[in-house]
Amino acid sequence: MKAITASLVGLCAAWLAFNLAALAYGESPLQLLVILYRGTWGTWYGVGQVLYKATPLMLAGAAVAFALRAGLFNVGVEGQAALAGLGSAAMASWLMSVAQNRFHKLHFVAQFVPVQWLLILATTLTIGCGWALIPALLKARFGAHEVVSTIVLNRIADAIIGFSLASGLALRGTVRTDDVGVHLPRLSAIGLSAFRGSAVSVALFVAAAIVLLAAFVRRRTVLGRELPLIASGLRACEAAGIPIKRRIVQAMLVSGAIAAFVPLGAVFGFKGYYELGLGAGVGFAGIAVAILGAGHPMGLVVAALVLATLEQGGLSLNGRIPMEVMEVLRAIIIIVVAWASGALKRALGVAVPA
Repeated sequence: MKAITASLVGLCAAWLAFNLAALAYGESPLQLLVILYRGTWGTWYGVGQVLYKATPLMLAGAAVAFALRAGLFNVGVEGQAALAGLGSAAMASWLMSVAQNRFHKLHFVAQFVPVQWLLILATTLTIGCGWALIPALLKARFGAHEVVSTIVLNRIADAIIGFSLASGLALRGTVRTDDVGVHLPRLSAIGLSAFRGSAVSVALFVAAAIVLLAAFVRRRTVLGRELPLIASGLRACEAAGIPIKRRIVQAMLVSGAIAAFVPLGAVFGFKGYYELGLGAGVGFAGIAVAILGAGHPMGLVVAALVLATLEQGGLSLNGRIPMEVMEVLRAIIIIVVAWASGALKRALGVAVPA
């Protein structure tokens, strides 16, 4: 109930700020609200764009929320997602080139789409989990705070991506990889013609399934049941025989695995390649989704839809007020909800295991 109250307080604060911003620019808040609705939920195209933008937000929020359940603040979702996106696109592009080369020894195997997807997903998960493993081990072994280590790793990930693209992964004269070859069909191509023109794809259903799977792990497994105990008191966990360090590593690995799927919709459902800066900021937006959604699956979905509506609505309102106003509203929601729920205080105040 406290989490719901905090979310409502955050939304009310954002609504108040929206009204003040509209008045500051000499606009009618009601008229802007109508324009925002018409550009988002007022047309099927707008709905499709909101759903497309909500897809990575759901995954990023689920990744942050899973780590928060153990009292870990995974700020590194941004870097984990970006590296996984580059790696999966590079693997898909390589498989496409192999499938087209009749003289390559893996030509026959690479032609099968299920094999391609298997290798792409394996690459995605390996990179996401591997990059999350670093702060997990630093936390469990040396007591390094995950906020500091993940922020540093985000910057390292940016450098790795830039260097990799400049060193041959990018097409000549561009900052993007070659085409991926395999794609997730858009909803308009599988019978939902109302979404024609929008970027929403089957990745939406994949994201929803991953959010539900993460909820199942949290509620129905030993790992999920023990994570809140670690967040609440390490000494009691030690007395109960709970392997604290192992659970910390496992929580971060699962969080990194979820984060790895964040760029799936953009790379394989929309763009068809990975480019520098694709999905920038979605990892930090996931923090807002996790806090606003209180970690509940339905809460994460609703929070992702709210923030996606603000993002898409900013494009609709750009002719009347700057679209950056929507970013300010998002920041207000984060600050107010975090203050009202105490989520960040709990996350940042967790004792470090010995």
